[in-house]
Amino acid sequence: MMVDHWIGGRRVTSPVRFDDISPIDGSVLAHVSRACPYEVDLAVDAAERAFTDWRRTTREQRAEYLHKIADGVEKRIDELAAVETSDNGALLRSHVRGVMPRVVHNFRFFADWLVDEVSHPDFDTRGHTNHVSWDPAGVCALITPWNAPLMLASWKIAPALAAGNTVVLKPAEWSPLTASLLADITAEANLPDGVFNVVNGYGVETGQHLVNNPKLRRISFTGSVPTGRAIAQAAAANLVPASLELGGKSPLIVFADADLDLAVQLAVEQYDNAGQVCLAGVRLLVEESIVAEFLAGFLTRADALKQGDPRDPSTDVGPLVHRRQLERVDTFVRRAKAEGARVLLGGGPNTDLGGLYYRPTLLADVQPGSEILTEEVFGPVLTVQTFRREEDAVTMANGTRFGLAATLVTGDEDRANRVTEQLVAGTVWVNCFFVRDLRAPFGGSRESGIGREGGNWSFDFYCDVKNTVTAGQGWRHG
Repeated sequence: MMVDHWIGGRRVTSPVRFDDISPIDGSVLAHVSRACPYEVDLAVDAAERAFTDWRRTTREQRAEYLHKIADGVEKRIDELAAVETSDNGALLRSHVRGVMPRVVHNFRFFADWLVDEVSHPDFDTRGHTNHVSWDPAGVCALITPWNAPLMLASWKIAPALAAGNTVVLKPAEWSPLTASLLADITAEANLPDGVFNVVNGYGVETGQHLVNNPKLRRISFTGSVPTGRAIAQAAAANLVPASLELGGKSPLIVFADADLDLAVQLAVEQYDNAGQVCLAGVRLLVEESIVAEFLAGFLTRADALKQGDPRDPSTDVGPLVHRRQLERVDTFVRRAKAEGARVLLGGGPNTDLGGLYYRPTLLADVQPGSEILTEEVFGPVLTVQTFRREEDAVTMANGTRFGLAATLVTGDEDRANRVTEQLVAGTVWVNCFFVRDLRAPFGGSRESGIGREGGNWSFDFYCDVKNTVTAGQGWRHG
């Protein structure tokens, strides 16, 4: 299969292609056009031309387009789920039941929020009226990761289009296929040419040239900290606002007063998507008095997870996305073991399955400050540490340069309130995990990112917020 860019409402081919390889069996899924600066600039120029008319559309018109896109996704959920599973190795059942329906919801939510919620009441200043409005910013570059390609892209595309902007999407080179299918869906929705564009290629060339384009008015990126730094530098050079959702090394804190079954369940859930989830609570911090009982329950449940082909509905853990990712994860674990870490579960590739399958892993006796505790592994690798006092748990939880999320399990409401106030994190879950409402702000603290997305926070980013002050007198009346 040949996959080309989508620029200005038509397919554009590059002279050079790269192979998109399935992590399930190593087969080549597609030969994908690899954008050079010419195609990137072509896409930005198409978006800039389309912006002139798109920004003039009414909120209701833009909302109607977004609902049509949502309709198109909804009709093709099974196809999109199957393609994305083949492309990035995530569970097919998760794509069908949760991920693709969430894509539909993302488009519908921002369509409805645009019409019903984006407003601010006028207010008076000494007889003058202040009116706050949200103006479209212009061309937005959206750069998305491979772990949940279409869902994470739709988090950005939907509010950017709703705000009246035009978009150039650069999907991850390891999972580009559903972005290409989304382009077809936008065409079926009769979205005007150039409003939505897709360029494929490697981050170090296609992505780098894109973020350096001086015609951009917004950049939104989800991915690694080093890439985020490079994008921030490019954005700064052109004074372009950038939203960066970066890495995490989140804690999952279990107190002795917690519902232990719930704590074990939430901890095992951190192996979701083979650990390739930026929000995952990979550092298990367990009160010392219950650690033996907690580990007994955890190991029993985690050992029962079935690893295998993600297209099999009985599979719980699929492959890692790419050979480089497998090697990265295994290198982290091997170094941790060399430093004295004790393997309680897993500890290496699944040699029974071969390929890119890495066993769900739990490490104990890790050295404070070691890289397995401080660096993002992004695989099915958890560590367990113990604490005796509440203040020690908080100190350990905050003991990284990240601050994306945290999970807290306790039966004491007062303790929950005390601890959550002290945690450095963009999102804190108490006695739950991965509950996400688009009305709420989402983003990270410290090196986990800059900016927030969701509800009005998305529109504040994707728009130029304007205040118009009008005198209460001086009008002519004919």
